[in-house]
Parts: sequence; C-alpha cells; structure tokens
Amino acid sequence: QVQLVESGGGLVQAGGSLRLSCAASGRTFSRNHMGWFRQAPGKERRFVATMSGSGGRTLYADSVKGRFTISRDNAKNTVYLQMNSLKPEDTAVYYCAAARGVVAGSLRSEYDDWGQGTQVTVCA
Repeated sequence: QVQLVESGGGLVQAGGSLRLSCAASGRTFSRNHMGWFRQAPGKERRFVATMSGSGGRTLYADSVKGRFTISRDNAKNTVYLQMNSLKPEDTAVYYCAAARGVVAGSLRSEYDDWGQGTQVTVCA
C-alpha cells in the first residue's frame, strides 16, 4: 500500500498557475505509474494525467493537454502537477493516485491507492 498526501491547492484567478505536489510513502514508488484525477462538485472523478515510473511515458486528458504537466522526482517520492492557463472549469478537488501495476492509463480501476485530495478553485 502507498500513502499519498497532496498539497498546493488554492484559489487562483483564471489564467493563473498552480503546482500540486503529492508525497508518497510505503511500497516502492519508482516502479509504478502515478496519476492525477479531479472531481468537480456533482460530477464523477475524472482522469487528468499519468506518468510511468521512469517518467518516460505520459498521458493527459484532452481538456488539460498543453496546459498541465505531470512530473515526478523518484528520489523524493513525489509527483507533481504543474497547472498553467487555469480556467474556471478546472475547479475541482484534485487527487493523486498510485497504480497497482507498472503500466496504467486513464481508468480509475487501474489505481488502488488515493490521497485525500486538494481543492483547486479558479475564479473568473
């Protein structure tokens, strides 16, 4: 099992930037895909981005492609989500997730450890 703690959320104006961090502890971090999901009020939790253990493979939701960047520092057991050009529709609770395997994509079922989430609010 992996324990995940997100930080870096907050209130930002449209067009602004935020950087989320997710600190992991527990089982080996560097082998597994790590992902970010988000959940807006009244909506289901949706995929945002994922990165392989080595960092060589990334996948993004179309809605964030070109604006968000996922990265990781395996020495620090931390994964990041740099969010630029934020829009009001990016408002959500953002969750960090650890995949159960070394390969993962955009499905929630591929991830078995989740953080508590961090709120991101983008005002117009």
